[in-house]
Amino acid sequence: MKILPAIDLKDGKCVRLTRGDYATAHQVAEDAVETAQRFLAAGAPLIHMVDLDGAKDGSRANYDVVRRVISEAGAAVELGGGIRSMDDVRHVLALGVRRVIIGSAAVRDPQLVEDACREYGDRIAVGIDALEGTVRTDGWLKDSGYEYLAFARRMESYGVHTIIFTDIGRDGMLSGPNFEQLRALRAAVKCEIVASGGVSSLDDIRQLRVDGIDAVIAGKAVYTGALDLEAAIREAK
Repeated sequence: MKILPAIDLKDGKCVRLTRGDYATAHQVAEDAVETAQRFLAAGAPLIHMVDLDGAKDGSRANYDVVRRVISEAGAAVELGGGIRSMDDVRHVLALGVRRVIIGSAAVRDPQLVEDACREYGDRIAVGIDALEGTVRTDGWLKDSGYEYLAFARRMESYGVHTIIFTDIGRDGMLSGPNFEQLRALRAAVKCEIVASGGVSSLDDIRQLRVDGIDAVIAGKAVYTGALDLEAAIREAK
């Protein structure tokens, strides 16, 4: 299992949200490149980056920061937020991003997912952000009405190799992942599952590994010091 430390970008700054609420955004690090370098030094194989501005309004205002993290820190990066077309997918890959995460657009335009997977294979992931079992879109602001397991099966049928599952209710709360929903997802699909939301301890990492989860995104817990990234990476192995 892999640990993917997170860098969320808003207005070019490294921030964290609580339960996806943009009003709770607060800066957690001074510089994304220096933050990425610390993560790499701890042994992180891939950095999970989210363009929060892109997720909300489709802008590409944070792409220069992403490019710097890749070129200056030498980081392997996956990026989500505001990716709504094949042009967006190509633009993100041109930045040097290793894996592109399609979120809200997967709900509105499933053909995009199928086309992207056909062209780029495992460089495409789908982000499923759920609250009380239903998929949310547009920066977690809108309820799509889709049940998360049925939606995951549909995405896998389109050729998706990786699903990044976030329980919005746990995100930024340090309350532990939603093990029940993750186990149900593991039983529902064969593709790689990345767990996000609520991870706060080595016990969480250990249990997710036992449950067959392939990777874990660590955000707030790393920034607050509740989770030692280097220790978490050792435990995941």
